[in-house]
Amino acid sequence: MNFTPCFTNKNFLINFCFSAILLHLSFSLQAQKKENPVLLRKQLAESDNNAKNSELLLKLGEYYLTKPGELKKDLDSAAFFNQQAQKISDKTRNKIDIGKCILLDGKIERERGNKNVALAKIKKAISYFESNKLIRQTGEGYEELSFTYDNNPENFKVRIKLKEKALQLYKSSGAKLKQAAVLKDLGEIYMNNDDAEKAIELSKQSLAVYNAAKYKQVQGVYSLIADANIDKANYEEALKYALLAEKTAFNVNDTSVQLSSIYTSVGMVYYYLRENDKVMKYWEKALDIAKKNKDNGYVRTVANNMSTMLIRQRRFQEAIDMIKQYKARYPIDDKEFEKREDYIIFSTYTILKQFKNAEKYYKKLVNYYGEYAEKNNQRLSMLRSFIFYHYQTKNFKAFYPKAKLFDSLSKKSGNDMLRSENYFVWFKADSVQGKYLDAIKHYQLYKKFSDSVFNGEKSKQINSLQIQFDTEKKDKDIQLLTQKGKLQETRIANDTIMRYVFIGSLLVLILFAALLYNRSRLKTNANRNLEIKRQQIDEQNEQLKKLLAEKEWLLKEIHHRVKNNLQIVISLLNTQSAYLDNEDALLAIQNSQHRMHAMSLIHQKLYQSDNLSMIDMSWYISELINYIKDCYSSEKSIRFDLDIDKICLDVAQAVPMGLIINEAVNNTVKYAFPDKASGEVLVSFKINEENNCQLIISDNGVGLPQDFNLDETESLGMNLMRGLTDQLDGTFSLKNQNGLIIKIAFAKNTEIEDHENVTESSTNI
Repeated sequence: MNFTPCFTNKNFLINFCFSAILLHLSFSLQAQKKENPVLLRKQLAESDNNAKNSELLLKLGEYYLTKPGELKKDLDSAAFFNQQAQKISDKTRNKIDIGKCILLDGKIERERGNKNVALAKIKKAISYFESNKLIRQTGEGYEELSFTYDNNPENFKVRIKLKEKALQLYKSSGAKLKQAAVLKDLGEIYMNNDDAEKAIELSKQSLAVYNAAKYKQVQGVYSLIADANIDKANYEEALKYALLAEKTAFNVNDTSVQLSSIYTSVGMVYYYLRENDKVMKYWEKALDIAKKNKDNGYVRTVANNMSTMLIRQRRFQEAIDMIKQYKARYPIDDKEFEKREDYIIFSTYTILKQFKNAEKYYKKLVNYYGEYAEKNNQRLSMLRSFIFYHYQTKNFKAFYPKAKLFDSLSKKSGNDMLRSENYFVWFKADSVQGKYLDAIKHYQLYKKFSDSVFNGEKSKQINSLQIQFDTEKKDKDIQLLTQKGKLQETRIANDTIMRYVFIGSLLVLILFAALLYNRSRLKTNANRNLEIKRQQIDEQNEQLKKLLAEKEWLLKEIHHRVKNNLQIVISLLNTQSAYLDNEDALLAIQNSQHRMHAMSLIHQKLYQSDNLSMIDMSWYISELINYIKDCYSSEKSIRFDLDIDKICLDVAQAVPMGLIINEAVNNTVKYAFPDKASGEVLVSFKINEENNCQLIISDNGVGLPQDFNLDETESLGMNLMRGLTDQLDGTFSLKNQNGLIIKIAFAKNTEIEDHENVTESSTNI
């Protein structure tokens, strides 16, 4: 008998399919300053120096070559100025300018799409520079030669070799900015080949060189480091560098498409941290910048990322329509980009289980990327979508080899989040296949790696807070030193005054010298005693802080272990249910699972938050209702309306509340709407006029039977709700009114809040 755990959240499957689907925006940082064409033309008109004219013409050619957009007239302008520079350099026999003209000619041919012609001219330029021992210019030639190869994996080694050759030449010639630019390009190449660790290493080397050269426009390097940390699931570090990129862009007034790339990176970090409002805020800004710069590729990329947010919100058709709409309005000629859009649509149809539509896109993607996504440099993303497709279509023969390969690749990249999500789908596949021992093993691996990511994130947050604390401490020390300096100045001034007083009052001072000495000695002794007491108090405070930290850690560990134990019990009950045929026994196990999950949610929230005593009921009730909806989504068509205030309860009240809601909503779903009827359930939790907490659960179902007597009922659920209400010292009532209305009111326990307020006040004092 196959089984599928009902505690699985469908949003997890969406996240598995789309957490690696987001598209990165790469942007090569230009170390050279942007030339002003008007100023260059003016200087050219005023100059009669051939050597200078050749230099100005080459700058104009580079300007039109690198001008945003892909207009033919700009390339024609670049070619015209290059030809003029060639004529002058042939007359002056300036070796550097002659070589630059050959190289610029190759760049122009590359932009025109004439790859073979471009290769020949760039190699000719390299040969010319080498024969004339022009080291830096030779490096520029090798760097330009690397750009003639695309991002296909087969070109990886040759591109790396050319970049490293250029880097060595730049080092030999002392071209710092060129070194930094090549290091960043190398980081992007490794990033495109799923080696995020190497990308971070090279990007930080690039950053160090730029900083040594006091070059300020390093926002592109920060953005690349952020993207690499996203690939490693190191979101704290990723957010740090993404925000540094944004700050740097503002400082240097960068409004180019690079700013769109930076906003996209910040949005990506928040996407993985599930802060959806911030995601859309940054991606809307990225889209606006891309549109202002009239860059269709960037517009389409940001729009595709925004479509994944629609998918996360289960607005699947809107996401597909958005991709098709932007594809029509902002056309680009990029086959790789088209395939990534096909990838999003394919994954969406897979989630919707529209396998006929999904199969059409699956065949396209396999044809382009290979059966194991081994071609065209998108291996992890594509392989992950193939795994999910085979799981959804129950093609386990194809599923297992790909899942094993994906685990090996994600292990190599160091991304524990990818591994944990892969193990979760693997666990579900084992469960469906009836491989229960394998299912338990893969579920344990999923918990191990997901917990390691969580604990790693918490550790980084603690380190970040420690750094912040140390910084604030240093600022306070500086302020203290400043105050001491001012005090010292005051003492010096007082000493000057005292000298004059001593001169006029020498006899008086002699008479009182003994008295002053005695008083000074007493004061010194008193200060010494006070200092000893202060040190003792400081030591006691440090001990108390350590004890408090240990207490908090132990409480979190307890909650964490309780939550994990409850989850294991739920899994064991699922396994046990596979061997039972008795419907009553299965129903009893399912009810027990629901109750344990209700308690597990509370312990999960406690160990994930800084407040170890209070539960935010708005979050808890929403999570519990979503869980119940997922458990019955295939059987019932019921809409839930939640009207919940942000009310925090302590654990003693939160646990009974959770169990009451679990019992009431489960009973409503099971019995209020017979024969799979659709219906509506309202869950309200507010502070009423008597300043008590009031829970109302109502439905528009069949209601209770006319002869129902609450006092005589033998229903375990009803008795459990009444008993839990008594535990809360509250009131419990039922009412038939177009369905059933359950009302529970009780006084909120404020002892813990009062204690915390008193403690906080004492600490502030």
